[in-house]
Amino acid sequence: MSVRPHVRRTVVALAVTGAAATAVVAAAGTASAMPTDFACTASQVDTTLVAGSPGAGQRYASVQFTAKPGETCTLQGALPVALTGAEGITVTPDPAAADAPRVTVTDGAPASMLLHWTGIEAPEHQVEPATVTVTAPQTTTPRGETSDPAITLPWNQGPLDGSAEAHELFVGAVTAGPARY
Repeated sequence: MSVRPHVRRTVVALAVTGAAATAVVAAAGTASAMPTDFACTASQVDTTLVAGSPGAGQRYASVQFTAKPGETCTLQGALPVALTGAEGITVTPDPAAADAPRVTVTDGAPASMLLHWTGIEAPEHQVEPATVTVTAPQTTTPRGETSDPAITLPWNQGPLDGSAEAHELFVGAVTAGPARY
């Protein structure tokens, strides 16, 4: 009878040791993913404003981020956007963007972020921005580099409605792939 409790203790000890080994392996797997688990800086991506297809007073464009050769980084959610020369326009991020998955871009791969507004008001109730600025999170890359997180592009997408009834620029979450409409 005394042999059986010893066997049980050995089996339990092996099971606990196996679980600990599994936890160490799982932790090692997570650690190996860390080199690409950082936010993009402005110096890691080429950024362009891509026109969308208008329809029924709705206007669209996308901010497209393309990883520079040899770069890998992540973007997530609706990045902060500001317009210059567009007084009265409210920039509103999509509330669902807060739960958006991370998007990794690497070595020439693109990601994009949708912008949406209306453009049907009379000219005296419209404003045309001079620039759009997107603020990428400022972080330090694995190489120890940091850069200005602000990416400013000329606005070439026409006017936005600026009346009391319609004066918003909606910003969607970053999604993988090129801008599509």
